[in-house]
Amino acid sequence: MKNKFERQIAMQPRVIVALSLVLALGSAGIGAEEILTVESQPAQSQDVVGGTVIPFKTVTLTAQRPGRVHFIAGEEGAWLPAGQLLVSLSDDQLQAQRSAAMNQLNNSQVQYNKELVAPQSSNINRMPGMGLPGMFDQMFTRYMGSNMGYGNPWVERGADLHSSGSQVAQAASQVGQIDAMVRDGHSISPFEGLIARKLVEVGDTVQPGQALLEFIHVRFMRIEAQLPARLVSHLTIGGLVEARLDNGESPIQARVAEVAPIADPVRHTVRVRFDLPQGARAAPGMYAQVQVPDGKDGPEHKSLLIPRGALIYGGNLPQVMKLGEDGSPRMRVVRLGGDRGDDKVTVLSGLAAGDRILANPSRGK
Repeated sequence: MKNKFERQIAMQPRVIVALSLVLALGSAGIGAEEILTVESQPAQSQDVVGGTVIPFKTVTLTAQRPGRVHFIAGEEGAWLPAGQLLVSLSDDQLQAQRSAAMNQLNNSQVQYNKELVAPQSSNINRMPGMGLPGMFDQMFTRYMGSNMGYGNPWVERGADLHSSGSQVAQAASQVGQIDAMVRDGHSISPFEGLIARKLVEVGDTVQPGQALLEFIHVRFMRIEAQLPARLVSHLTIGGLVEARLDNGESPIQARVAEVAPIADPVRHTVRVRFDLPQGARAAPGMYAQVQVPDGKDGPEHKSLLIPRGALIYGGNLPQVMKLGEDGSPRMRVVRLGGDRGDDKVTVLSGLAAGDRILANPSRGK
């Protein structure tokens, strides 16, 4: 028996786990509580629906004003943080207009300050017939001017201040409008992500509304699928479904993230989006399949469930310790279907109903 195990160890290093378990169990005995009989349990039948991997977010940046493309942050696939300048348009003409508007604003502020210090309403020369300031006393002149219908000088000063202030506000508003147009020529990344598509090049002339580039958030990925309306009622937000990506790897669990409130009136399908686990080997545009319960159950729909603790990850494929007819444990490779969410996994192949396995083989290490 020892030579047999030694030959197995030389051929397959993963049998070291089995050897340690056999030695431990041979000396202490296998407790009944450590042996699990695999049983088939009723399960709902599922429909397989095709979908497409999409980014978590996608934005298409468009031109807000006419201009010439002056700067692009990088090529397609370039990773950029949030707040990074992605595209900018030339603003030489706007800067010239802003310079002129700033001069107008400065002049308006000077006139307003002058009105505060030396109000025009106190200038006696503004009244008709009063061209000789030293001829009459100032109080007498104001009194005569008021009697002649030329108004109260304090009211006139208020009107002059308001007029000067309006000119300052108008000039400041013009500067603000130009600054807004300058900002419209700069597109900033709203989140961290990468450039998916460049739709213009440096030097191109663009018009308002023209698309510049697509920017995507790929830290998290999703599957978007069009489901028949009859299947949507069996889904709940946050529920888990099994998904298979077109990358040759084992199925993974996807979480129901969004269900469209209305169905497509032409295809009579409902758009559903599933969140993929972070780190999944997926790329935008990749083909994917999701298994969606169809609500049917019965004796013909069975599944094999085992606890996650019964799995041994000693190699590329998960394995379990199956007990033979003579009670000795042997390694058995299994193919898993997915995580049910209660610390149990579905076994697609490698075991059959009635097989006995160790419930927690790691205790024998």
